[in-house]
Amino acid sequence: MGASLLSNYIGAPPIQNGGTDETKGEILPGMLSGDLICALAITEPSGGSDVANLRTTAVRVGDDYIVNGSKTFITSGMRADYITTAVRTGGPGANGVSLIVVPATTPGFTKTPLKKMGWWCSDTATLYFDDCRVPARYLLGTENAAFQLIMENFNYERLFLIAGMVGASRVCYNEALAWARERITFGAPLSESQVIRHKLVDMDRRINATRAWMEQLAYRVDQGDKPIAQLAECKVQASLAMEFCAREASQILGGASYLRGNPVERIYREVRVNAIGGGSEEIMRDLAARQLGI
Repeated sequence: MGASLLSNYIGAPPIQNGGTDETKGEILPGMLSGDLICALAITEPSGGSDVANLRTTAVRVGDDYIVNGSKTFITSGMRADYITTAVRTGGPGANGVSLIVVPATTPGFTKTPLKKMGWWCSDTATLYFDDCRVPARYLLGTENAAFQLIMENFNYERLFLIAGMVGASRVCYNEALAWARERITFGAPLSESQVIRHKLVDMDRRINATRAWMEQLAYRVDQGDKPIAQLAECKVQASLAMEFCAREASQILGGASYLRGNPVERIYREVRVNAIGGGSEEIMRDLAARQLGI
């Protein structure tokens, strides 16, 4: 469910920040009421993190743009009514990138569902744009000037993902703690074993440290700050904490954690998408290094 909500959360801000009054009036009220779904389409089959070199094109023809290309790994791509789409309207590099909203009813727009390891509650799709004629009024902001808008949008996406990972880590801890207190092994609760207690402490300290950092960053973002490096670093810490907590909880629960229906089993499957989506751990480290001048 969180992934489905995330698609609105990352697809709507560019519309709010760069859309015309007409476009905002057409889309945003329906999204807020839950009647419409928006998806953000950035990643392409040829690459994801290298946004400046995307290949999907939009050529201005009169009062329309003709969009051609494809996007993949798009959350809510099957159900979305509107797709906030990154396109190339100019030359190579970041200065040729624009954002345009493509209604899902546009002739030439098709989609194919993708099956995933986790996040089963949300659909994911590959999108195809074949001579899609989109009214120019759906352009967000200025032509060839959307790269910065996309980068700033990633900051909010990463903060949202961090919060989800902190929550999932806490669920793993709570499940492991409850099991350790109830499970009797060799005549005593599992929680009386020093090695188990140490696992729980290691989980708890990682969760608390990540949550404290997240709350500090949320406050800074709310105040209008743009802590790009710190958000990237915190996302890495959050995904590593989630992976650690899922593994340790699984070790404590044993076979029970391998069964469908167990929260730890589900969270373990979702570790990978959180470590990759919104910027992989490797990309986040490199982004932080560049922002910090390292």
